[in-house]
Parts: sequence; structure tokens; C-alpha cells
Amino acid sequence: MDLSFLQISPGRALAPAVDWLNAHFHGVFAAIGRGVEAALSALEFVLLVLPAPAVIAIAALAVFFLIGWRLAVLIAACLGFVLLMGLWRETMQAIALVTVAVILSVAIAFPLGVLAARRPKVEAVLRPVLDIMQTVPPWVYLIPAVMIFGLGRVPAIMATIIYGIPPMLRLTTLAFRQVPVAFRELGAAIGASPRAVLFRIEIPTAMPTLLVGLNQCILLSLAMVVLAGLVGAGGLGAEVTRGLTRMEMGLGLRAGLAIVAVALLMDRLSRGILQQGRDKGGKS
Repeated sequence: MDLSFLQISPGRALAPAVDWLNAHFHGVFAAIGRGVEAALSALEFVLLVLPAPAVIAIAALAVFFLIGWRLAVLIAACLGFVLLMGLWRETMQAIALVTVAVILSVAIAFPLGVLAARRPKVEAVLRPVLDIMQTVPPWVYLIPAVMIFGLGRVPAIMATIIYGIPPMLRLTTLAFRQVPVAFRELGAAIGASPRAVLFRIEIPTAMPTLLVGLNQCILLSLAMVVLAGLVGAGGLGAEVTRGLTRMEMGLGLRAGLAIVAVALLMDRLSRGILQQGRDKGGKS
């Protein structure tokens, strides 16, 4: 018995919608793509304009004065290892992709998280959406991004932004719900405006949990950027893809070790910032 007529084809159902978007909002998507490309190019220029040893020295010194010598040594070791692997440019490209994606993810997730913390109905609507977003395999996000923006770095950024929003949004909501009501009432009692209560009371109190969300957003964005090498995003993901397609074990191993170094760098750096936030919260 032929039951093919019962089969559901989501792609066939969504294709007209994607075609309609491309036909009516092509200018909007093109403008977004140009803006993302400009931001990436500017950040890559900053990271690559100086020689690699100078960048390593500046990064290590900045971390030394801001956080501590142990983390500064680790940062220098990770960046030095990447340089010795011969993947400096690709690593800087990956860092630029992650940085732009994380900034945009936080810009979207933070206000939505604050709104969800203050409006239970909004949180109830967002919860199942976030559950689905965190359940879908990451490479699936690349498909609609490529259909709308084509191949290259722009769809990689868009997919990375979508993939990085859920953890930041959830932890932002949790962070603001954990702020004691007495703190808000105290701010209102002394005549502080809602804006002042938000920036001077709520955000500093919620900062440790917000930084945990930032840490998760960074690590997930790095994972997606590596995967986005499949759609021509460049960076370390492209080297991994090239090593797999050409069966070059050396290239794949070098790229994989470089990814580990970058992940370790970003994780420890975000944890160091998190610890500082906790220390400041404890002192206050």
C-alpha cells in the first residue's frame, strides 16, 4: 500500500516562504550582509595589522594587568602555539567571527531576557521556542541562513547568532529573577528611576550569572563557527573541512589542535572575567 501521500515535507512547505522573503526583502538582507562583512573586515584588520608576536605580547600584558599573571601566561601559550602551528591568520579570522557573533547574540538576548524576567507571559512564550532551538542540531541552522544569504561568512554569522542566543537569554532571565525584590524596592524608595535601578542595582547584582551566560554563548559560538567552515566561512573551520575532504591528516590535526587552543583561551578568559565579577559582587 502506497502511503507516500501521508509523508510530510517541511522543505517543500517552507520553500515558498523563503522565496517570498528573498523576493521582497532582498535589499534588507543585502544591507545586513554588507554590515556584517564590514564589521568582520574591520575586526580582522585590527587583529592582523600588527605582527603576531606583537599581538601576543599586547594580549598577555592586558590580561596580566586586568586579571593576573597565570591567565596571561596561558593566553600567551595558546596564541604562541597557534602561531607555531602556522594557523595564525585562520585563528584570527575565527576569533573575529566569534566576537562579532557573540556581540550580536548578547545584543538580542539581553533585552529579551530582561523582558522575560519581568513579564512571565513573555517567558512562557519564549520557553518552548528556546527548548526547540537548543534541541535542533547546530548544522541545521546553516540551511536557512545559506538559503537567504548564500555561501560565505554572513550565513555563518547568522547561524552562530541564532545558536548563541538561547543560553544567554535563559541565563539573563534567571539572573534578573534572582535579584532580591528588596533591592528594587530600596531603589524605588530612594527615588531612583527605573533606568537607574536597572543599571546601578539590577545589572551589578545579576552580573555573575550574566557572565556565566556569556561564557556559554562564547563556547557555543566557537563550535558553530568551526562547523560553519562547511559553508565557506573561512577560519579554522575551513581548515578542518579541507583536511577532511582531502584526507590530509596533518592539516586536520593541526586545525583541531588550534581549535582546542582557542577554546581553552576563550573559556579561561571568560572564566577569569567571571571570577572578577564574583569578587566585585562579593565586595559590594
